[in-house]
Amino acid sequence: MKVPHTPVRRARIEMLPLIDIVFLLLVFFIYAMLSMAIHHGLPVLLPNSSSAERDQRLVLSVTVQRDGTAFVDEIRVSPEDLTDVLERRARGADSPGVLLFADRSLPYQELFRVLDRIRDAGITRISLQAETEAGT
Repeated sequence: MKVPHTPVRRARIEMLPLIDIVFLLLVFFIYAMLSMAIHHGLPVLLPNSSSAERDQRLVLSVTVQRDGTAFVDEIRVSPEDLTDVLERRARGADSPGVLLFADRSLPYQELFRVLDRIRDAGITRISLQAETEAGT
């Protein structure tokens, strides 16, 4: 009697599930790093922009609410003291910058007063923050 000989199947590693897991881990770590980004701004309704980009190198955050109240990194500052506070906070920093969060209903003239005070502090890197439009 002849016994049928079945070849021994070799184990193999499937690559597609392995690639799926690697991409899943990559996405997880990217989202984890993005959620760890420090954001010092207070909640205001930002204007919309279709080409808004975020500059992560900036160090200070200035928030101006609709009534003209100013905050530097969540600390309330009187408009007269804004220049002095920014000078002290930016001292020693290499090329300091400001993220400016201004409420969309803030009068245009008040926005320029704040911009002038920031420039008086010796800071020329100013980034006006905006939200991206929902349609784009």
